[in-house]
Amino acid sequence: MSNVNSTVLLVARILLSFIFILSGFGKLTDPASTAGMITGAGFPAATALAYLAGLFELVTGLCVLVGFQIKIVGVALALFCVFTGAVFHSGTVAVPGWPDAALGWINTLNGIMMMKNFTLAGAYILLAAAGAGAYSVDARTSKAYAAA
Repeated sequence: MSNVNSTVLLVARILLSFIFILSGFGKLTDPASTAGMITGAGFPAATALAYLAGLFELVTGLCVLVGFQIKIVGVALALFCVFTGAVFHSGTVAVPGWPDAALGWINTLNGIMMMKNFTLAGAYILLAAAGAGAYSVDARTSKAYAAA
């Protein structure tokens, strides 16, 4: 793989990792809003699931950043993005007591979040297919195994 392609993959990994590192950290330090969304979607054990989602996001985000097990992590994140987009960001949002104008804005934002999730799923599928590139843990470990 050329240095240019490896550099492009490194930049892509850095950019694709931020959303999950930050989101995962946020869920782990303050899971209440995520637990509320989970409850609203009808899932049990919302706080536990919020912490689990936060841990998943933080760990997979860090894996993307350093390029570790990128084919597995890329597929896992693509599936996570499609699932969360379809379950939590499709349909309308109803917040009791909020004015209709605010609800229209929230529903528009929710639709954008769904499209963002589906778009990210495509990016993670591409990352899984391309691999992590030369500047990654995956590249270093495969060289170590090849040399042994």
